[in-house]
Amino acid sequence: MDETVLVRREGRVAIVTLNRPDTLNALNADIMHRLPDDLRGVAEDDSVRCVILTGAGRGFCAGGDVKAISSLADRLVKGDKGKKGTTEFRTQWLRRCVEAARWLHEMPKPTIAMINGSCAGAGMSLAAACDLRFAVDTAKFVPAFTSVGLSGDYGGSWLWTRILGTAKARQLYFLGETRDAAAALDFGIVDRLFAGADLERETMAIAEALAAKPYSGVAYAKANLNAALSDTFLESLDRESLNMMLARDAITAARKAAEASE
Repeated sequence: MDETVLVRREGRVAIVTLNRPDTLNALNADIMHRLPDDLRGVAEDDSVRCVILTGAGRGFCAGGDVKAISSLADRLVKGDKGKKGTTEFRTQWLRRCVEAARWLHEMPKPTIAMINGSCAGAGMSLAAACDLRFAVDTAKFVPAFTSVGLSGDYGGSWLWTRILGTAKARQLYFLGETRDAAAALDFGIVDRLFAGADLERETMAIAEALAAKPYSGVAYAKANLNAALSDTFLESLDRESLNMMLARDAITAARKAAEASE
């Protein structure tokens, strides 16, 4: 069976690719199980300084493979009258899978969603979990959840509320409107658009520039920005002051290590 998640390295940049191109990379149980571990691997790899999430073929991620996931849920309920058939067990299973969003959001290195085509449902949530979102100018964005009677997962409600503001996040979920790439840029769903032939080259150029920056600055800046979502201003001043000193200490340590190796 083909690997449903591919991880490759280009210098200090790791590219994580959802690999079910025949389904526009819809999330089945295998991808959902593998993705958190693969993202944890690149997060904990000190030689990786930037991570790109993308999809194989002509789609980024078409959301959850509803048929495959529903079939799995039905088998659990019908095939196991004990623990596996319970809502509690199935909730715990999903909760483990959605750790993928946490790794993208919290790892101490920049993450980029390279959106190369259709982006729907949970695919939009995964994109929101990344620090930056770059899209091909032919991409389509479909919130999808409420249109099929679902409420959403992978942290999308928390992430989009903070990215777009509460009013736009409610539009996104309640109305479920499809947006083309230009409308997505205008709405605030993506940060930049590129022509198809340029998307990977331009994304890699930005990723390599980020990877070339001193690690301490980017890591502590991301920590500050994530904490700012809940910190008061005074707490932010305290955190920034501490992290500035820790970043300076890291720069000094790196310089001394370089001098000692000469």
